[in-house]
Amino acid sequence: MDAYFRFLARTGPSPLGIEPARAEGSYIYDQEGKKYLDLVAGVSALPLGHRHPRLVEALRRQSERYWHVMVYGEFLQDATLDLARELASVLPPSLQTLYPVNSGTEATEAALKLAKRATGRMKIVAARGAYHGNTQGSMSVMGYEPRKRPYVPLIPGVEFIRFNSFDDLEKIDTQTAAVILETIQGGAGFIEPRPDYLPAVKRRCEETGALLILDEIQTGYGRTGKMFGFEHYGAVPDILVGGKALGGGFPIGALNASPELMRHFTRPPLGHITTFGGHPVVNAVAAETLRVIKEENLAARAAELEAYIRTRLVHPLIEEIRGKGLMLALIMRDASLAERLVREALREGVLLFWLLYEPRAVRLTPPLTITREELDQGLEVILGLLNKWV
Repeated sequence: MDAYFRFLARTGPSPLGIEPARAEGSYIYDQEGKKYLDLVAGVSALPLGHRHPRLVEALRRQSERYWHVMVYGEFLQDATLDLARELASVLPPSLQTLYPVNSGTEATEAALKLAKRATGRMKIVAARGAYHGNTQGSMSVMGYEPRKRPYVPLIPGVEFIRFNSFDDLEKIDTQTAAVILETIQGGAGFIEPRPDYLPAVKRRCEETGALLILDEIQTGYGRTGKMFGFEHYGAVPDILVGGKALGGGFPIGALNASPELMRHFTRPPLGHITTFGGHPVVNAVAAETLRVIKEENLAARAAELEAYIRTRLVHPLIEEIRGKGLMLALIMRDASLAERLVREALREGVLLFWLLYEPRAVRLTPPLTITREELDQGLEVILGLLNKWV
């Protein structure tokens, strides 16, 4: 641990500190052989758990052919085309064209650039409580001032609205290039949109000529009980931002839009460029990840397990369970209980985590492949701890 703090930068004062030796399925094993049930899934980035056999095989096949050969857009790489086709098969006609990048925040950056280029406008409307990544453009549309304040000035021209406020939609006007929203607000506490909210945002965008960007970095690829979160709420975005689960555990980001919109990146040439976006090894694993999610109907399974979790996790110390599918947040009675639950569960061999802005929240985002028996093991630990503290 001393070497870790000496040679590697820290992101916080007290990391969980597990030192993995290996990981398989729903479990992580540390250097001493202790087994941890993973109910976090790499913060929703491991939809198939650890080292799924089909992903291991996809990785092996592509790595034996070629790795990185050229910056994205210059060579015709079949692994990247395969991923684009797999995504197109689960997206509506208006989102058939993929721009692959390296992370969710890069996809956010590209989406904001594309909206400005396509509309010729500069104003961006974002939501209070939003989190879209941690680069400076993404932080500019972050709706949480304490995290932004140390890094100002950020990109100008951003106006914030209240998520789920119909009254605030009048702030979307003919100067607006795009409205960017998380389909379900993640860092703020897994807050769902109200009925008809996203369709109302979409209508207002159509009235003013603004584009709707939906951030599905956390909600995409089966996590919420459908392949994409927007399918629950009746509004198709003009630009879709993705990442996390798409890579099956490898770094990836994805920007999907229409061919007409994407052509704006070619005029002038190289409107957005990336060296490692579209990496053939990553994209081969990503395409196989999508195939497994589709073939095993894991989105529907996420919805079934959500219903089961909600029946099991009924406890006076849990005020509510927010979210959808296997993107759930336990809202504890106070922040100290959330902190204690994560730390004590870790000692019991169950990995939980927190959310960015809601201190009472405990993240419950297991692999979509978790078995009922494994899930029961985790729920029993949670309930057992809470029962001691009543």
